[in-house]
Amino acid sequence: MGDVLIVQNSKSGGPSRVGAWLEAAGLGLDVVLAHDGAPLPDRLEHDAMIMLGGGYLPGEDDRAPWLRDARRLMEQALEDGVPVFGICLGGQMLAEVAGGEVTGDVGAPENGSLPVTLRPEAADDPLFRGLPPVVPAIEHHKDAITRLPDGAVHLAETERCPYQAFRMGERAWGVQFHPEVLPERIRRWEVDGFDPDEVYARAVADEPVSTPVWHQVTTRFAAIVSERAGA
Repeated sequence: MGDVLIVQNSKSGGPSRVGAWLEAAGLGLDVVLAHDGAPLPDRLEHDAMIMLGGGYLPGEDDRAPWLRDARRLMEQALEDGVPVFGICLGGQMLAEVAGGEVTGDVGAPENGSLPVTLRPEAADDPLFRGLPPVVPAIEHHKDAITRLPDGAVHLAETERCPYQAFRMGERAWGVQFHPEVLPERIRRWEVDGFDPDEVYARAVADEPVSTPVWHQVTTRFAAIVSERAGA
C-alpha cells in the first residue's frame, strides 16, 4: 500500500486510466486540483508524486502560481528518493528541477498517437525494460526538453523530439507523452495544422498495442511505490 500525490494542472487533464491502474494496484490517490486553486502541501509526506501535464512551461509562475510549490515538492522528492512520475509538463519540470533545460515552442509540435522508440538504456530500466522496441504513445506538446540533466538515463525518443523518456536516480521518471490519455480526449484538443478526425482514428487504431504497455509501466511504478512504502 501507499499514497500518491497527483498534481492536476488543467480542468481536463486528470489522471484518467493511470489513476485507475494505480488504484487497482492498491495505491491511494490524493488528486490536488491545483489549476482550480487547491493548495499543495507544504511538505511531501506522500509515498510518491505524479505531476500531470498542462499548457505551461515549468517556470511560468505568472500564469500558474502553483508551479513554484510543485517544483519545491519535486525537489524534495528527488532529495528524499520518493518515487516521481512526471508527464508532459511534469516530465519537463523534472528535467528542469534536476538541472536540464526546457524550451518553449521549439521544433515541430507533436499531436496524436506517434511511434516512440526505446533506446538501449531502457533494457535495464525498472519501468521500461522488456518493452517492444517501438510503442505508440499519445503526444500533445509544442514545448520540449532541450537538454537532459547531468546523470539522466535517456530511455526513449521520437524523430521530432529526442527526449521522450528519462530517469533521474533510481525512482524518478519523466515522459513527454501521455500514457494516461484515451483517444476520446483527443477530440477536445484544438491544434492548428492537424486533422482531428485523422489524429483520433490513428489513436484508436494504436490503442490495442499501446494500452497493455502503459498499463505495465504504471503497475511497475506502483510496485516500486508500494515496496518503498512498506519499507
